[in-house]
Amino acid sequence: MTRKLSIHTETWPAVAPFRITGRSVDEFETIVAAIGEAGRVGYGEGMAIHYLGETSTSILAQLESARAAIEAGAGREELRGLLPPGCARNTLDAALWDLESRLSGKSAWTLAGVEARTIETVYTIGLESEPEAMGEKAARVTHPLLKIKLDGDRPLERVEAIRRRRPDARLVVDANQGWSFEQLREIAEPMKRLGVLFIEQPLRRGADEVLEGYKAPLPLAADESCQHMGELEQAARRYQMINIKLDKCGGLTEALLLARAARERGLGLMVGCMGGSSMAVAPAHVLAQLCDYVDIDGPLLLKNDRLGGFIYESGQVSLPASGFCWGG
Repeated sequence: MTRKLSIHTETWPAVAPFRITGRSVDEFETIVAAIGEAGRVGYGEGMAIHYLGETSTSILAQLESARAAIEAGAGREELRGLLPPGCARNTLDAALWDLESRLSGKSAWTLAGVEARTIETVYTIGLESEPEAMGEKAARVTHPLLKIKLDGDRPLERVEAIRRRRPDARLVVDANQGWSFEQLREIAEPMKRLGVLFIEQPLRRGADEVLEGYKAPLPLAADESCQHMGELEQAARRYQMINIKLDKCGGLTEALLLARAARERGLGLMVGCMGGSSMAVAPAHVLAQLCDYVDIDGPLLLKNDRLGGFIYESGQVSLPASGFCWGG
């Protein structure tokens, strides 16, 4: 077997500054891996996990450390032992899925044992300085399911502003670790009355043990608090849902294992993304077939998507009839 691995970074300008708790970005930097074999090339795209200290430099170094094994023919299961969970492993895992698809003539969805159905994604409303600005942003989109980014500054007022402008919308909120336990207990019931379906990551990772035994009036979802299989047991004691992100857990191979293990524990499932083009979120679309909620609106945050990308129509995400950029 003769393989060749190539790696590069790409920068994708955002439509507008994207803000979450403690962070604002004007562009999304991604890492792309290409694995060539027998005249076919498989691609994978990932993004650094900033709150875990990942950088493009550290990810590129990890990818280089796995080069010899990948070029010698290492597969997806072997990759799980080569690299820890994170962006580097996800990028190579995605490239291996794509390569297998192209060599076998079967789609990644077929290889994973699922159907490539059209799915519904959330549309993310990023943080703005004032609640009314977020309400105005929500009023400008037609998506029926909105994910609202919040921090500790007037979270209830922000949801109220969006609800006034979008009484028809289904709402979920993501605090990105921005609340205290006292704040959560104070606003969880009012959030439920506003029609919020669940709250994602209200407390800081590593400071959420107080959730054990807490009977929240609506489901709580772990994001930063459940990175991979090794953290599932702890998260299951504190949360009712898991948001699986492939850049966190290390790729679709790990994500499928995590999803099934979470279901065995009675947990709800969401698949999310860190951003990026359709190539970055394509493996998440595979996992989405097993999930209750889906957050793969990353390409909608970009000024331009990759050629052969997803078709987004009022919250519905589908593959083009032909020429999709990954796993087709």
